Amino acid sequence: MDRRKSLKSIVLGSVAGGLAIHGCRPSTEETELVEAPKITYPGRVPQELEHIAELRDEQFLNPHEQETLTILCDLILPPSEEYKGASDADVVGFIEFMAKDVETLQPDIRGGLMWLDHKSNTEHGTEFKKATEQQQKDILDGIAYYDPKVPGNERPFEVNFFSLVRNLTMTGFYTSKIGMEEIGYKGNQPNVWDGVPDDVLEQHGVSYDEEWLAKCVDQSKRGVIAEWDENGNLLT
Repeated sequence: MDRRKSLKSIVLGSVAGGLAIHGCRPSTEETELVEAPKITYPGRVPQELEHIAELRDEQFLNPHEQETLTILCDLILPPSEEYKGASDADVVGFIEFMAKDVETLQPDIRGGLMWLDHKSNTEHGTEFKKATEQQQKDILDGIAYYDPKVPGNERPFEVNFFSLVRNLTMTGFYTSKIGMEEIGYKGNQPNVWDGVPDDVLEQHGVSYDEEWLAKCVDQSKRGVIAEWDENGNLLT
């Protein structure tokens, strides 16, 4: 049973249960008020939590691949005095998880890391992670740029590999806590409403009452909860 059906059955079940107990006729007897059960959503249904736990128990990248990928990701998004780098956000852990969750990524990631070692051994006589930083950058410069006019399935494998890892690196970093803090992302927040524009009001021949305008549009009072008097007049 999926999430939507589960919630629907809970709601309908509580309604049906209430009708079965009390019937449809009004009663003059006092009835005890029972607090309705609170329905909360934990963020993941049990099946999702189980799947995530299974993925975390698996291991895709071996230690050598992890080290190579760590260097690659830090070259793509290096740290500086002002900003954090890929390793600070455990981007490799994110890529590891994604590769296990989307298995079609695995051949490209593993094959691309093998290509880096082959290229480095051929040109510099050592595996990629042991090459100098300049040698590593020279290798990446040859695959980091592509002609956008060439379809993805016609580009060299190593070019698509680097593009994939670059996209995963940026996604992993900027969806992490430190990445979101870096760009100042604060989540969904209410928009500031300054009322209907003056030109629209003029077009329809209407205007705001100054008292209501101060109460409803004054942004300094956005956090104040509105209150009304017994006659329905807005107080604040």
